[in-house]
Amino acid sequence: MNKNMNQYIPDILGEGYQQLTLTFPDDYEGKVIATLVRKKAAISTNKAVLYIHGFIDYFFQTEMAEQFNQHGYDFYALDLRKYGRSHLPHQILFNVIDLNEYDAEITKALNIIGEENHSQILLAGHSTGGLTATLYAAHHPDHPLIKALWANSPFYDFNMNVLKKTLGIPFLSQVGRYLPKAKFPSGLNKWYVPSLHKDYYGEWSFDLNWKLLNMKQVQLSFIRAIHVAQKEIHQRVRLTIPALVMHSSQTRNPRKWSKKATQSDVILGVKDIEKYAEKIKGDVSTQTIQHGLHDLVLSPEPVRQQVYQQLFDWLNIKLP
Repeated sequence: MNKNMNQYIPDILGEGYQQLTLTFPDDYEGKVIATLVRKKAAISTNKAVLYIHGFIDYFFQTEMAEQFNQHGYDFYALDLRKYGRSHLPHQILFNVIDLNEYDAEITKALNIIGEENHSQILLAGHSTGGLTATLYAAHHPDHPLIKALWANSPFYDFNMNVLKKTLGIPFLSQVGRYLPKAKFPSGLNKWYVPSLHKDYYGEWSFDLNWKLLNMKQVQLSFIRAIHVAQKEIHQRVRLTIPALVMHSSQTRNPRKWSKKATQSDVILGVKDIEKYAEKIKGDVSTQTIQHGLHDLVLSPEPVRQQVYQQLFDWLNIKLP
């Protein structure tokens, strides 16, 4: 049995949720940790999911965990280094230079899940986590445990016009190599988080210190890390496992609060997601969710029920 099993402690999400601190060698900011959260299904199972959150995010989507439990999966999620539960006082929140930095915690989490009597793992990720998960699966084609990939609105391209994509982003990426801490306007729609949080226009409760209400600037190191990773996606990576890429039916960018923010992806371009999902070599399915939000599992109730219906229909075929 896994020697780490007894080191789980109760998680902030309450009954049934446990967390385990993962430790690593110091990085360029000093001490670094990640956090593995788990919720086990009621009946013993050899299937599990490992979920990776997005940028300016952490794991709090309990309904998703419970859906997986009800469908016979033990649920695991990572709070990556410098995010959420894993952020340490000396660290810049969300800081990253290369998305491959996250390989350490993904690999360690997969090993622990395997040691906890699982032989089939669905690797799942949202937004930046979807990009990270896709590349991890592509870089580890013979992994003995990863049997499928689910990408929820993956960050396969920046949501901006062609000029900014072809000239602006490569330029900022190059500057970010030498000035990683320099900041640039994020361009993120300010209504996204208010559309989710129960204190504003949404129905969800989460920590606004960990999922910020509005992040106006991002470090150039982040832009560079994403740009380098996306270039690999754009050059047609190959997957050896079945993959499901889901995205909303529409992208909107409301300047004032409107209902559009509750019926669209206001962060990424859905056509970009579809375009680059179709370039991935292998058994890749894309599904459009009518009126989905950027994080599809946080969409209004009828929409997210459709997400789960389509996801588990697909998994029942690919991971029977």
